[in-house]
Amino acid sequence: MNEWLQEVIKALNLGEVTQGVSDSDLKAILDGARHAAHQVERPAAPVTTYLMGMAVARGGDIQEISDTIEALAKTWAQKDS
Repeated sequence: MNEWLQEVIKALNLGEVTQGVSDSDLKAILDGARHAAHQVERPAAPVTTYLMGMAVARGGDIQEISDTIEALAKTWAQKDS
């Protein structure tokens, strides 16, 4: 997957804002997507990861953002119970 991500970074001219995606960053992003998909609904995953990226671009810490998404998704899932 890292090869794909590097190609996307290159294609979108994001090299100046990222040196790539670390394994811990990738895990945080995938965790956020997983929580949105499984505890909210599947289509929420890509939009959630987009919003996570916006929060990171604003200076947020990807792990803290992922943790926030997890907590929010768990709360959301409990609303339906």
